[in-house]
Amino acid sequence: MTRLTRPIGLLSAAGALALTATLGVASPAAAATVPVVWDCQAQPPIGAPEQLTLNNAVQADAPATVAPGGTFEATLAPEPTTVPAEAGGYKVNRLQNLVLSVPVPAGSTYQSATLTGGSNLGSGIPSVKQADNVVTVTVPGPLTGGSTFQLPALHLNLTATGAAGSVIETKLAGTSYAAPGMTFTANVQAGPFPVNVPTSCYPNPSPTLTSTTVQSA
Repeated sequence: MTRLTRPIGLLSAAGALALTATLGVASPAAAATVPVVWDCQAQPPIGAPEQLTLNNAVQADAPATVAPGGTFEATLAPEPTTVPAEAGGYKVNRLQNLVLSVPVPAGSTYQSATLTGGSNLGSGIPSVKQADNVVTVTVPGPLTGGSTFQLPALHLNLTATGAAGSVIETKLAGTSYAAPGMTFTANVQAGPFPVNVPTSCYPNPSPTLTSTTVQSA
């Protein structure tokens, strides 16, 4: 379980997803735990932006090889995450509108995506879509302060298009606060007033989560 406790002004940030892959038409490989460090910036309505580093460990699983033109399924399987009940002396009411983006790996083409599982995600219904070779998972929430939730697993169906000998690497999206891989809004209680604090995060450094070699039979 990942616990998020460090305050960021009015905000203590929430966790992330991680990319894993499972066998389609490919040879199997063992799952591995891959650490992901998120570099986040919160934008409170008053005051300067504040930065926070979030550390997460995620399961990564992918086929070791796939034939040219072969299909395989990649699955995002996040670990449970606890929303802090308080941050910097302020009550955390909820997190909402968590969005995580995953690029379609170079050397592959997107076929479809579905979500399964997840727990304690509030009344909103999670959704997934693909546009411009980026797959986006949206979890409306609300994710209540002090609660432990688990994001749904993302199942990506991909086709290998790279030449034999090339490597398909899966990574999370995001290169800066302006081009994030994860965003969410924290609602905190500042005296009698609830305050929304938008937050943008990107993986820094961005780890290679899985590697699959395109290999002829």
